[in-house]
Amino acid sequence: MENTIKEIKDVFKFTDAGMTEVNNHLRKQLNSDVILINQIAEYIISNGGKRLRPMLMLLISKALNYSGDQSVNLAAVIELIHTATLLHDDVVDESEMRRGEKTSHEIWGNSASVLVGDFLYSKSFQMMVKADNMRVMSILSDATNKISEGEVQQLLNVGNVDISENAYFEIIANKTAKLFEAACQLAAVIAEQSIDLQNDLADFGMFLGTAFQIADDVLDYIADDEALGKNLGDDFSEGKLTLPLIYLLKHGTDEQKSSIINAIKNPSSTDFLAIKSMVEKSNAIDYTLQQAKDQAQAAKEKLNQLNDSDAKAALLFLCDYAWKRTK
Repeated sequence: MENTIKEIKDVFKFTDAGMTEVNNHLRKQLNSDVILINQIAEYIISNGGKRLRPMLMLLISKALNYSGDQSVNLAAVIELIHTATLLHDDVVDESEMRRGEKTSHEIWGNSASVLVGDFLYSKSFQMMVKADNMRVMSILSDATNKISEGEVQQLLNVGNVDISENAYFEIIANKTAKLFEAACQLAAVIAEQSIDLQNDLADFGMFLGTAFQIADDVLDYIADDEALGKNLGDDFSEGKLTLPLIYLLKHGTDEQKSSIINAIKNPSSTDFLAIKSMVEKSNAIDYTLQQAKDQAQAAKEKLNQLNDSDAKAALLFLCDYAWKRTK
């Protein structure tokens, strides 16, 4: 079988029909008598980014030949949970930009963003009940709880220059990769696959989500604002130590370590470009990208049970895209 997936646009084209269904389902479910909810919901849907998590749900469903309607419904649930976390994140982090646009709290204020985020959470649980499957409910409720734990873990480590790599990986496993894991596992559950395959696909999602997040942390140092769709150095200015800085704090010179510690303690008065230059001239970027590549390779190996198909080819492509992308 000829591989028709050679670029990310091929993945988007392959999933376009399914993602249109997901977006239509989201609009229908988010229709509310409260005008502000409709306004913010439409703004979010229109600026939805790559929608990787629901896309993974659709791709694995296709790879498993699932033909029911729950793949679209649960893909929408996954996106709602993710979007709710972003609304709350942007308030906590005081972020001004996301995906190249103003964040909701910049337009409507903190209170509206938090409350609409709560609405999205509650709506997602209403929708997941429609699957009429306790296993589905268990996976999604556990994932939502872990994401919240990850947010608190990250908050507790703001400004912590002693954070270990293990702690960093635990935070991103909970905060970011957990929903990737849930999306992939759910597709196997609704397709009534074996427990072994359900577990393999859950692991696939965890590895892939971790690879994406590590690569995101690299992009904060090597991309540009316009390509990335957010302000470079946001994590740094918020006192969040990502893997490039954690690496330098462990392996850098005394001068580099001192500069990073001082910068983290006084981020508002620090020239991020100077820190960025220091990171770029070290081995931190290469080391961090290698970690992302290793996670992506581990993800690939979890797809061995799937039969060859365009859907599987798209999943394998996303593993490479995760760490090779530039935005």
